[in-house]
Amino acid sequence: MTFDPVVEHEKTRAALRAAAARLVRLLREAPDLHAASGLPAWTVGDVGAHLASVFLAYGAGFTDDAVEWGHVLPPQEGTLTERIAALNAHSVGLVTGAERARIGDVVAERGETFLRATEGLDPETLVATPWYGPQRTVTLAAATAMVLSESLVHGLDIARGAGLPWRIGPDEACLVLGQAMPTMMRLALDPEKARGVSMAFDLAVKGGPRLAIVVADGTVTVTRDAPPRVYDCRLTVSPTAFLLVSFRRTPMWQAIARGRMRAGGRRPWRALRLAGLLANP
Repeated sequence: MTFDPVVEHEKTRAALRAAAARLVRLLREAPDLHAASGLPAWTVGDVGAHLASVFLAYGAGFTDDAVEWGHVLPPQEGTLTERIAALNAHSVGLVTGAERARIGDVVAERGETFLRATEGLDPETLVATPWYGPQRTVTLAAATAMVLSESLVHGLDIARGAGLPWRIGPDEACLVLGQAMPTMMRLALDPEKARGVSMAFDLAVKGGPRLAIVVADGTVTVTRDAPPRVYDCRLTVSPTAFLLVSFRRTPMWQAIARGRMRAGGRRPWRALRLAGLLANP
């Protein structure tokens, strides 16, 4: 059945609100903000500061919180990896001192600001995202799902450092994959590596969306509920496992060994080739 983009967007907003509330509790309960997180270079507090900056960045176009991107991003277009690395390095320093000590409250405030400022807007509303490239925009539907993915995955990073539980449910993961993945794959594709490559994949997410991924000479399109066609490979995946593999929080071999990712079709080995075409900052 064809999905309703408005209904799906509202589900994503509801999932983000719930995830943000869990994230705030996690940060408030973390015993030591200076402890190493699940990300080697960042502490628990650093990850919290980064998340506060994520809410600020995606919501800046809808609020009075102006961001001087020229002081944050590389002066030239640069690669996606370079631009995201620059933004990430800057983001952890935007919340310091007294604000860092109450990072849970800061994340709560900025999360609520983002949700309130974007409430009732058309899911196709364009959101400025200069960290992906000069003049780059994404839809509000994709942006909301991207913020949800950041909240879920970095929540896991915080939990691993704090020694606290954190769950990413399949419904949450399905919303990210259905709403954010079509945009993120297009942004993450390395056009040089993909030049001359022609591949088509049928991605079946258990309990979630069906996506057609087509790589053709330096570009990629990801289409939901695509009409029938011939594919090189069919990927059947569990949503949470696939999300964590995509963000390199779980090794691919582990998800395969546990039966949470399977490749079939005429050329199943091409699944590994696809992963090599995508940047993962």
